[in-house]
Amino acid sequence: MARLHASRAAGSATLALLAIVAVGVSSWPRTAFAAQETAIFAGGCFWCVESDFDHIPGVISTTSGYIGGKAGTASYSAVSNGGTGHYEAVRIVYDAKKVSFEKLLHSFWRSVDPTDPGGQFCDRGDSYKTAVFALSDTQRRQAELSKKKAQEALGRTIVTPIRTAGKFYPAEGYHQDYYTKNPVRYKIYRYGCGRDARIKSLWGGDAHAGIGKH
Repeated sequence: MARLHASRAAGSATLALLAIVAVGVSSWPRTAFAAQETAIFAGGCFWCVESDFDHIPGVISTTSGYIGGKAGTASYSAVSNGGTGHYEAVRIVYDAKKVSFEKLLHSFWRSVDPTDPGGQFCDRGDSYKTAVFALSDTQRRQAELSKKKAQEALGRTIVTPIRTAGKFYPAEGYHQDYYTKNPVRYKIYRYGCGRDARIKSLWGGDAHAGIGKH
């Protein structure tokens, strides 16, 4: 009888342990099981690019920052003054099980003016130009193909380059999630800069494709 009681006790302990593990797994954040991948796009003001991509299902996080320059460091004042070669860009971490790199590219082309070689909308200068920064040979191939398709769909020459990603410098804290921290100022800026009006006139009904309602 003693052995039987011991066996039952051991069995109960095992079941209890399994139950605890099951509860623990169910409480883990969803991102724990996400197939996380990264994309980096430059599309003019990074406040706006960050806002757009935060509204795409499958995107886990976005970070405004600087990339593409030769300087060892980057800051908003230095990049804005010109001469560093950096672009304002957004690093996007996404769940590849929910959204593909190709779909992100499709939305990117249709959320910018890729025909503008001098900046974006009211923002002029090198730091506001568009670019796709490829993190692998596969991303580069996909980006080149997507660019070709977008150009055919638009019927105009796309000047946005596909570049190899170098070091990405996160922007200052006050730039991160600017559209949620300063919603009124952000909306005034975005409207006043003519961003959405230009995208609509360029892409028509395909403007902001794949981007959820703000």
